[in-house]
Amino acid sequence: MRHSRIDTRTACLLLLSVLAVFYTLYFASAIILPMILALVVNLLLSSPLRFLHTRLHLPKPLAALCLILCVFGVVGAVGTAISVPATGWLERAPEAISTLQERLAFLRGPFQLLTGASDRIHNFLSIAGGHATAVAPDQPTADGHVIVVSTPAGGGGVAGLDRFSSSILLGTQAFMGQFFTMILMLFFLLAQGDSLLRRFVEIMPTFADKRRTVQIAYQIERNVSEYLATITIINSLVGLVNMVQCWLLGMPNPLLWGVMAFLLNYIPIIGPMMGIIIYFLVGLFVYPSVWQALLPPAIYLCIHLTEGETITPMVLARRFTLNPVLVMASLMFWDWLWGIFGAFLSVPLLAVFKIICDHVEILTPLGHIVGGPAHPAPKKPLFTETPASATPDEDPDRLED
Repeated sequence: MRHSRIDTRTACLLLLSVLAVFYTLYFASAIILPMILALVVNLLLSSPLRFLHTRLHLPKPLAALCLILCVFGVVGAVGTAISVPATGWLERAPEAISTLQERLAFLRGPFQLLTGASDRIHNFLSIAGGHATAVAPDQPTADGHVIVVSTPAGGGGVAGLDRFSSSILLGTQAFMGQFFTMILMLFFLLAQGDSLLRRFVEIMPTFADKRRTVQIAYQIERNVSEYLATITIINSLVGLVNMVQCWLLGMPNPLLWGVMAFLLNYIPIIGPMMGIIIYFLVGLFVYPSVWQALLPPAIYLCIHLTEGETITPMVLARRFTLNPVLVMASLMFWDWLWGIFGAFLSVPLLAVFKIICDHVEILTPLGHIVGGPAHPAPKKPLFTETPASATPDEDPDRLED
């Protein structure tokens, strides 16, 4: 297959298949996304589950239930602790906007210049394209008529508030449904995931295929779980340091900003940039001068550079590296497809793709492009005939392990 040429019909079928997969992922995200999240969280909790099952001799269903209760109990406690200050900041949003307008008044001139230049360019392109010159609202035209721009009826007031409340209610219902689906799927993956993998290995036609399947599953569980655990610890330290710096600088609700920094650090590049902007805006609202407001985001930037350029590469470089260009492309693609949860899943999904490519001979070049030194290419393809003497009965312990 590697040395054969792909004809036009095969290429078109392959392209249509890929588009069909993306179409399904997009329009079936309400059911697919909770399952993918459950799979990723299952990889993160696989080591604690194994400890509870093998060392403490707890049944797997009971161990899975204890892990889920502990993890989401901690998440619920932190969410409850930050919900009150977050609600307070949302209620102060109108006041904060007016304060920010006053503090950023020195940028009004450059923005007006940019807006005027943009309007002139738009008018020039309209004239060049044969369109009428753009006219400002409520300004008389050359023939004496007045163009009036009206707003849509019901855009504000009680009707707008009702629509906003309905959208919030529908969004909350959809989120709770997906959250319940994820919790249910996670419980069964933790309790019965090994039996599902065992059944999948049993249907492989040859011993080499069974061994390759076990190797891929083991590498995915080990690498992705270690990556998620390491990144979670690093992000926790980043959130803790940011909480301490907010407390030392006198910013209100340091726990809120520390948790925000912890969550945003899961999103490569874009997350820390959003954090810097948020810290600057909060600083403008809290401190009397712009220069003082620049201090928290400057410290945030230093923390991020130290973590992103020194600590994380030093910890992960030996076992797990990905091409930064493809990391950014994966981030933008999954964010467009699934929103904020897709951005969280972009790196783990890219890591799973790399592991699969490294263990399938025909996809090894793709695994090398994705990043890091690829694993040695297997001597046999994924689906190949095995000699009659090499049967699963010769080495049952390897498959059991």
